[in-house]
Amino acid sequence: MEFDLQALGELLQRLRTERALTLQELADRSAVSVSMLSAVERGAKAPTITVLARIAGGLDLPLARLVAAPDQERIIVRRAAEQDVSDHPGGWRRAILSPVVPGVNLELLRATLPPGCDAGSFPAYAPGSHEYVAVETGRLQLTVGRTRLHLEAGDSAYFAADIAHGYANPSPEDACAYYVAALIMRPRSRRPT
Repeated sequence: MEFDLQALGELLQRLRTERALTLQELADRSAVSVSMLSAVERGAKAPTITVLARIAGGLDLPLARLVAAPDQERIIVRRAAEQDVSDHPGGWRRAILSPVVPGVNLELLRATLPPGCDAGSFPAYAPGSHEYVAVETGRLQLTVGRTRLHLEAGDSAYFAADIAHGYANPSPEDACAYYVAALIMRPRSRRPT
């Protein structure tokens, strides 16, 4: 198999940039020198498997993510039978519809709330997190911080999810179904020095 150093370099630079890491920060996290990282990103140097493994660790990714053929990561299918479905107190149900993609913090889910059900409050996510909500059926009471919004079927809303938020069905008779597309930022964990 021929390895494309230019494509590898572009991939590494994109992954580093997506994580808002400088070359120095990635060097600190991966124990790979700035000069080596720069040369690999430019496609000027072929890294050893050990160096690639360190870089992958610094990016919090499995090594396979860096060496997989491009077509292997372009399409990921999650079948209905593979969806994460969880039932919660009060009778509400949540199904994570989106495939799990390492390094991608986007999640698409569908929730159903029986009549009068309050799903409770969710804590603030890290700064830079966002949620889009679209009501499929019924009515949804969306609480963001101290603001309460009443959404009907077909309505949608966006909010910065770095604040406590909650979902409830105010209807005493009808169930509510809604979708959430969430971009959840994870705080960077510091590695021990």
